[in-house]
Amino acid sequence: MIQTIYGKKVGMTQVYSEDDRVLPVTVLSVEPNVIAQVKTSVKNEKTGKTDGYNAVQLAFGSVRKDNKGKARVNKPTAGHFKKVGIEPTKYLREVRLSDEEIAEVKSGDKITVANFAEVKKVDVTGTSKGKGFAGAMKRHGFGGGPGGHGSHFHRAPGSIGMCATPSRVLKGMRLPGHMGVDTVTTKNLELVRIDEEQNIMLIKGAVPGGKNAILKVKAVK
Repeated sequence: MIQTIYGKKVGMTQVYSEDDRVLPVTVLSVEPNVIAQVKTSVKNEKTGKTDGYNAVQLAFGSVRKDNKGKARVNKPTAGHFKKVGIEPTKYLREVRLSDEEIAEVKSGDKITVANFAEVKKVDVTGTSKGKGFAGAMKRHGFGGGPGGHGSHFHRAPGSIGMCATPSRVLKGMRLPGHMGVDTVTTKNLELVRIDEEQNIMLIKGAVPGGKNAILKVKAVK
């Protein structure tokens, strides 16, 4: 059973646990993911070709339709979905699988929140919020200089190089720069609750990204 699924972040709220504790949770809207393609490292008997690795391509997210009711996608994308016999979707993502897992799946299968009924912990991967250009204190957590009025050193990064050998700034120096928009994985989060009717997951704590961010949820085995 595949226990990796993609969903959209709705926001945060709080719920009561069975022992009457208030838990801060992130709400994820997780519509069924459909397997649009199966890639295997095994050679095809007819063509003799192989994809070189084991993975499934997950399709999810609704697509706008035109006046005739057709999904607004280009012809190559429409043909890709037509080959499998499923409705075109907005997103396509790949998930690597083992040899045992790839043998159990086929194109057209659906992955839903029901696959996580027995799961207690999950890893959540997403793109962090963009913070723009940030200084060293905000970006790297530097302490900064004294706060007194006589000090001329407050939020600057300080000395970064050497006047003699090697007379250059070393690679990897932590300096001001672009912050955020990184791929971040938050591990071992508690899966508090799932709702199969509304396709909702409640995960304890915060997860990467802002509202409507696309998130990958993977069960911790």
